[in-house]
Amino acid sequence: MLDHLGIQVADVEAAAAFYVRAFAPIGLREAVRFPAGESAVVGLCGPDGVPDLWLSPAPAGETREAHIALRAPDRSAVDAVHEAAVAAGVEVLHAPREWPEYHPGYYAVFLRDLDGHNVEAVHHG
Repeated sequence: MLDHLGIQVADVEAAAAFYVRAFAPIGLREAVRFPAGESAVVGLCGPDGVPDLWLSPAPAGETREAHIALRAPDRSAVDAVHEAAVAAGVEVLHAPREWPEYHPGYYAVFLRDLDGHNVEAVHHG
């Protein structure tokens, strides 16, 4: 069910260095990095090479949202999550689409949950 976890941090570079250094004994390493404003988003992986822990810059102030992604069996399930969210009046952060910056076939919808967290349904096509 759980696909990956994203956390917002005050300093992406420092956080990535900490995780890679501290968890190297269990095979954690940096898998991907892409620009995000004046910072970056960093995807960390274990021995399988799949980035499933993501570090991104926190917005100004101390508020940090959690990011939780749930695996969907196919694109139609992602679309169904979107339709159900719209019907329920949930805030849609990003409508379903492919996100090639993550990898080809990455198809997801992003929503805001009732506590302000970024939740996602994703299919890896």
